[in-house]
Amino acid sequence: MALRIIFMGTPEFSVSTLRALAEAGHDIVAVYSQPPRPAGRRGLDLTKSPVHQAAEQLGIPVLTPLNFKAEEDRQAFQAFEADVAVVVAYGLLLPEAILNGTRLGCYNGHASLLPRWRGAAPIQRAIMAGDAETGMMVMKMDKGLDTGPVALTRTVAIGPDMTGGELHDALKLVGAEAMREAMARLEAGDLALTPQPAEGVLYAAKIDKAETHIDFSWSAGDVHNHIRALSPFPGAWFEAEINGRVERIKVLASQLAQGSGKPGEVLDDVLTIACGEGAVRLTRLQKAGGKPLPAVDFLRGAPLGPGTVAH
Repeated sequence: MALRIIFMGTPEFSVSTLRALAEAGHDIVAVYSQPPRPAGRRGLDLTKSPVHQAAEQLGIPVLTPLNFKAEEDRQAFQAFEADVAVVVAYGLLLPEAILNGTRLGCYNGHASLLPRWRGAAPIQRAIMAGDAETGMMVMKMDKGLDTGPVALTRTVAIGPDMTGGELHDALKLVGAEAMREAMARLEAGDLALTPQPAEGVLYAAKIDKAETHIDFSWSAGDVHNHIRALSPFPGAWFEAEINGRVERIKVLASQLAQGSGKPGEVLDDVLTIACGEGAVRLTRLQKAGGKPLPAVDFLRGAPLGPGTVAH
């Protein structure tokens, strides 16, 4: 017998799990997502979240409360009489009234190997730290921040040049299959829970705009990890003088390279830049208002030759 599921999610990352549960034959009685946000040049258009749009395509009713402080919103949630709530990147901390508002509780799909990288930006933080692997975990939620017992784990390797976008796309598919399996086990009464260890806790703070700037005084390894973690969004950047004008340049891909010099100094004609230790070669870049380009094409319109300083 299929589970009655309330699905809670917002970004494109969550859509694969929503679709996987629907394809598995579960009865998704409602979808909760963040409210439509202003969009367009003037911010006058309201855009529904990717999960909201996917739910409408599937014919599932969508609710978008700002939070669950209002008693009527809590009662509406409980009135669905769901067996379980599935939460994937919803964007709200859930109060106990919601955590306990279904027969079997709430299960979260989280993109890290808990307890490492609890919090908002586990994908980017794992790459920034140079982790060799991460994964998706299905856990039963409690009132803490990603502290609940773990039901299922799937591991994903992080390649040395893998970007945040590439890891995001790998994890969303792994997470969908993991949640499909977890709900099948839950339905069968065969889903075991294991408490998270007390050791190894790290928090993945939300990415702040101020930290997207590239600091070439760091080691080449740290600079490379910083660039790939933030690619394609929000994007790591530096400033340099191009044709007599200082411009901001976003870097979407890089490689570790040989060379040394003053941090930020361009060392050759293929955009190798000296770091505090070692060097990186910038391989894909984007000027403000421009298209992402391979370095060889970027350099045709933006001469950044040897001796130029990136800062």
